[in-house]
Amino acid sequence: MNTEQTPQEYFRLLLLAVVGQAFSAAGYELEERPVQWAGGQYRFAKALPAGLYGFIEYQLLAYAATTFSSGMPSRFRVTLTRTDQPTPALPTTHPAYARRTLSALVVEDFGVAILPSADHWWMFKDTGALGNGLAEAGHLVVGFGLSWLAGDLQPSSA
Repeated sequence: MNTEQTPQEYFRLLLLAVVGQAFSAAGYELEERPVQWAGGQYRFAKALPAGLYGFIEYQLLAYAATTFSSGMPSRFRVTLTRTDQPTPALPTTHPAYARRTLSALVVEDFGVAILPSADHWWMFKDTGALGNGLAEAGHLVVGFGLSWLAGDLQPSSA
């Protein structure tokens, strides 16, 4: 990692390198939110049919001032939101509203035990592990999350 970059800047660059093209092809774009990026929050957004919005949010908890090699692992998780509001934090009573972490959606809702738990955080200590975690989470977003956000894929219990 470049010593002039913060862990948050580095995470964003790697995030875009690993999943940016796939998300862009699906119509999701990273929102330009530098203040939130500095806090480790990255949100991809897309306008969906019927006045809805889809959001893919990454939350980074970096445990180092300038590098991921501090000895303590950093981590991230992914949250998916479908809402009628232009931001996922706004309250709504819309019947199509849904918000789940990616791990809960995959493990609990779809019953796919590919992750250790429904409250999974991808942990990493170095660039290789971060890249692998972003790739794994990205595959799950593409395989489950995008169709779930669009309302095309629902768990069998729904």
